[in-house]
Formats: sequence, structure tokens, C-alpha cells
Amino acid sequence: MNQLKYLGGYPPNVLEQIRSLIDEGRLGEFILKKYPQAHDVRSQKALYEYTVDLKNDYMRKAKPLSKVIYDDKISVIHHALGLHTQISRVQGGRLKSKNEIRIASLFKQTPPDFLRMIVVHELAHIKIKDHNKAFYQLCEYMEPDYHQLEFDTRLYLTYLDEGEPLYR
Repeated sequence: MNQLKYLGGYPPNVLEQIRSLIDEGRLGEFILKKYPQAHDVRSQKALYEYTVDLKNDYMRKAKPLSKVIYDDKISVIHHALGLHTQISRVQGGRLKSKNEIRIASLFKQTPPDFLRMIVVHELAHIKIKDHNKAFYQLCEYMEPDYHQLEFDTRLYLTYLDEGEPLYR
């Protein structure tokens, strides 16, 4: 049961299929068949440009992003894959706020779809802070396969708990 900590809340029949893949040592093969390659957005600059392009495609009127980085300190153990923060600073007599997105470093070596899912998730937090219906509708607007990609990312995290990374 503990090996499926990222998949809590899914139906028992789905969990049994996943356990079967794990027991047979085929979970990695299953993921690689569906997502054969890692993305090439490896640098901080490339991640910033990638994220800003997505934001400009779907959220043109949202406040600009001041920083987007891969962060080694974000840990799946703390139930975070990415973080969106809004930082307010006093500059002169004015209060300025900046939006920052931090993506867990493990996303440097994942399929492009997984990176897109987590970036879309964090971008949606710019407009909607809570995980509610409107939040997930915005995620689906930016990425129609959002829920499937979230599930598949959870499968990958489960695989990582069991073995080596699939992508380098």
C-alpha cells in the first residue's frame, strides 16, 4: 500500500493494475512506451522562456513573471512539485508584487508532457490560488489532457520511488 502514496484516491481497480505493473517490473516500460523521450528545456533561461510562452498563449492579461527556475530544494517528500509565490516589496513609496514559479529539479529530466503539466498547474495559480473547479478548468483550458498527464506524472513518481530515473 505504501508504494502507491502518490495515487491515493484513485479507484481500487486502477490501483490493482498499477500494483500488477510494479510486481511484474513493467511500470518503467509502460511509461517509456507512452513517453519515450525527455524534453530539452534544461537551463533556467530555457525554462523561463518556455513558461512565459505558455503564459502569453493562454494568460496574456495575467501579471508578468519575474522568475521561473528549477529548484533543488523543492521536494516531492513535502508534497510539492512546483511552487508559485507572489512576493511583495516596498520600493520607494510603492508596493510592488512579483510572481515567481519554482519547478522541482526532477522535471529537468522528464517527458515534455510532464513539464508542461506542472508549468500549466503553477501558471493557473497566478489567477486562482485554490485547487477548486475553476482552477482545474483553467488547467484543462491550457492543457486539455491535464488530468491524464497528472495521473501519468504520479505513475512516474511511483516508479522513481522504486528505481532509477528513466530519462537522462
